[in-house]
Amino acid sequence: MAEAKYDLIVIGSGPGGYVAAIRAAQLGMKVGVVEREELGGICLNWGCIPTKALLKSAQVFEYIHHAKDYGIEVKDAQADFGAMVKRSRDVANGMSKGIQFLFKKNKIDYLAGFGKLTKDKKVEVTAADGKKTIYEVPHIILATGGRSRELPNLKIDNEKIIGYRKAMVLDKKPESMVIVGSGAIGVEFAYFYNSVGTKVTIVEFMPNIVPVEDEEISKQLERTYKKAGMNIYTSSEVTAVDTKGEKCKVHVKTPKGEEILECDIVLSAVGVSTNLEGIGLEDAGVATDRGKVLVDEYYRTNIPGVYAIGDITSGPALAHVASAEGIICVEKIAGHHPQPLDYNNIPGCTYCQPEIASVGLTEKKAKEMGYEIKVGKFPFSASGKAKAAGASDGFVKVIFDAKYGEWLGAHMIGANVTEMIAEVVVARKLETTGHEIIKSVHPHPTMSEAIMEAAAAAYDEVIHL
Repeated sequence: MAEAKYDLIVIGSGPGGYVAAIRAAQLGMKVGVVEREELGGICLNWGCIPTKALLKSAQVFEYIHHAKDYGIEVKDAQADFGAMVKRSRDVANGMSKGIQFLFKKNKIDYLAGFGKLTKDKKVEVTAADGKKTIYEVPHIILATGGRSRELPNLKIDNEKIIGYRKAMVLDKKPESMVIVGSGAIGVEFAYFYNSVGTKVTIVEFMPNIVPVEDEEISKQLERTYKKAGMNIYTSSEVTAVDTKGEKCKVHVKTPKGEEILECDIVLSAVGVSTNLEGIGLEDAGVATDRGKVLVDEYYRTNIPGVYAIGDITSGPALAHVASAEGIICVEKIAGHHPQPLDYNNIPGCTYCQPEIASVGLTEKKAKEMGYEIKVGKFPFSASGKAKAAGASDGFVKVIFDAKYGEWLGAHMIGANVTEMIAEVVVARKLETTGHEIIKSVHPHPTMSEAIMEAAAAAYDEVIHL
């Protein structure tokens, strides 16, 4: 029997699903959200939020180690690995309770269980005790997210070969770790574990670490990580891992030949796979391609009344993208006229130290697209605020179209740059030119004035270089 009258059911409560649900409730819809684990999904419980808590603990530990640089004497500081993990879990649990509060505030029903589509476009929810409930509903949003991707030669056993989820809750700090993959997940965990004393090695298949970033950013991070004592292999591939002995033996094919690396733990950080299995896509006839649900610019699938947002669609697998997609989707359902999302103006942030933030085209991509460009760089070594903060590593790089002054891209590496990138996103949304940025007075001393200085450098007007 179909139960409860809903205008919308969302399957998945991550940053796409819960945001879509709340916006739909604000627009007057009666909403139910199906979730088989904790409210908030992977991002809030096992991704974005708890990892940032771990990274902050590592950063504080690093501050203490370098306290003498600031005129402070600290003796015998020790990293309590278990306490760091506990703090991270406490932060995540508190945020999950916050989602519960928002659901109650907006009169959204939490439907605990595993949700799937049926052949007749209903939602079947299977509770933990096996009880099944069918809901008939005019609108269904699929927001089931993703999980750690597994390579055939790197099977996760959660003992010696682990994914990001296990990396957050290890019982003890490993003495050594090989991290396979150097995207955001890989380099963030590399920073954390290296900071607390683990011997870290990164293996990256591509020629540069953080390979989606501008090459100058990648090279800067590689220099910083090597200086911090990490080993880095680029243009290299893990071909096999032998876990039979006390240590893992990691076989790595490098440009110089094969090497065997020994470590306690291998962390697989080679990307994300979509959660499409078992949610009834085939039964309902929802079209997919290469592990992604096919949608239009308002996230409608080929089946009327069924929508998909977040990691299971072809956009960037980022929390803020899923949230934006969810809002656009429900506003369209409600009869509003939202603008389609501009995927060329999506910021990316990586929360290692130094942080990385970027938006728009890299220098290489802009040239490949035929733009005549102006490039400006401003190093934090020339920033008074950065020097005072003891954070002079890194730089801001900006790219403008020479003909019209269009802001094509910005790439930053340094302290707090994830807090600075929004200026560029808004400026690009408003079609701001380089000269307008130069003539916008930035406060001094701040890290953010490096954006203005970089723009000035692009036009040969920089003062402080």
